[in-house]
Amino acid sequence: MGACQAGLGRAARFHGTLRKSPCVLRHRQHGGGLPIMGSMSSAHDFQATGVTAVVDNDAGGTRTIFKDLSFEVHGGEIVDITGPSGSGKSTLLTSFARLNVNTTGKFVLDGVDSDTLSPQQWRERVAYLPQTSVLIGDNVADAIRLPWSLKIRVSQDHETAEQKLPDLLIRSTLDSMGCEDIDLARAVHELSGGQAARVSLARTLLTHPGVLLADEVDAGLDEENADKVADILRKAADNGTAVVRIRHRKPDGRANRIMVLANGTISPLQTAESAQSAQAAPSTHTEA
Repeated sequence: MGACQAGLGRAARFHGTLRKSPCVLRHRQHGGGLPIMGSMSSAHDFQATGVTAVVDNDAGGTRTIFKDLSFEVHGGEIVDITGPSGSGKSTLLTSFARLNVNTTGKFVLDGVDSDTLSPQQWRERVAYLPQTSVLIGDNVADAIRLPWSLKIRVSQDHETAEQKLPDLLIRSTLDSMGCEDIDLARAVHELSGGQAARVSLARTLLTHPGVLLADEVDAGLDEENADKVADILRKAADNGTAVVRIRHRKPDGRANRIMVLANGTISPLQTAESAQSAQAAPSTHTEA
């Protein structure tokens, strides 16, 4: 873990090696590493108000999972959301990323309302990382380049994904995350669960989102790999990213705040004992 933190620190010192345009991250030729953790600007502020989730029920009517919730997170923070299974935690995170058609609300990042941006533009700023790592490509390098490949296809850019994100940059990124064991040419289906989680996290952080929504990304990992993922997220927060995690594990000391979502309300948690109690309590809602 100490080696991982040291590597991340080295990477963070090279903040000048990338420059960000509105759509594409470009790499400057430089002898050093790269700043994979955090966004390229100052710390970010995210606010959500009036967040409501309503879904259809089996009787042909509707059911409200939660109503008029408010939430905020600031750059430099990790906020954990805990609560019983079925309380709507994933629904809440996907609403922040404008991925859930069953939710409504007002979402603002750095003073910019989500309604003024396209869904794609918003998700470049507010990134959602699902519990199950989705890695598409023949190998690790291709999987990490996927966001760049998609942008090139949409924008008809003449640069290739390999030019925008060369192997050297990907290698340096993974090494700084303690992933020296992951070969760029390795087939993604050969990765262990912990390796896949870190590759997925590296891909997301290379896009430099202002907010990172991590939906139980340590689920199914052993303690060692869960600890590595937690260290990476903590470093990202320290470099200005606002991080929100859904967790069912015991508090790990990385979060600045812990919030409990239960029975349609979200409230701050005061003690670690309360967190474990909240996770164990039954919920009257069903996760959507």
